[in-house]
Amino acid sequence: MDNSKDMPKEFKAYSLEDLNDIAQHILRLAGDKRVFSIFGAMGAGKTTFIKRLCRELGVLETVSSPTFSLVNEYRGGDRMSVYHFDFYRINNLEEAMDIGPEDYFDSGSYCFIEWPELIKPLLPAHCVRLEIMEKVDHRLLRLSL
Repeated sequence: MDNSKDMPKEFKAYSLEDLNDIAQHILRLAGDKRVFSIFGAMGAGKTTFIKRLCRELGVLETVSSPTFSLVNEYRGGDRMSVYHFDFYRINNLEEAMDIGPEDYFDSGSYCFIEWPELIKPLLPAHCVRLEIMEKVDHRLLRLSL
C-alpha cells in the first residue's frame, strides 16, 4: 500500500518571491480543503505567507494580521469571502468560541488560522496543517493534508 500521499510535503523558501510559487502549489495540493491551520513561532512568517495565499486567491485588499479583532474578511477574485484568523491574544477557548469559528470553518470559504494550537478542540477534522519553520538561510514549510 502506498502512503506517500499522506506524507508531509516540504517546501523551502529562500526569498519572498519563492513564497508565491509555494502558495500556488499548496492551494492546488489542498484541492477542495478550505481550512488551513498555520503553525509557527513568532516571526516565522505566518502572516507573510497568508498574504501570498490571499494574493493567489485574487484578494486585492491589504492583508494584515487580525491580532485584536481575531478575524479579518477579504474578498477573493471570485468575490468569495476569505477569512484570516489570529488567536494569539485569546485568553481562553470561550473567547474564541464567542466569534463562532465553526460557522466560518463550515462556510466553504477559505479560512487561514494563525495560532491554531490555542483553539485545537475547535479545529475541523478536514483542516490542512501547515508548519512554517525559520532556518538559517530559508523558511521550511511543511504541509500535511
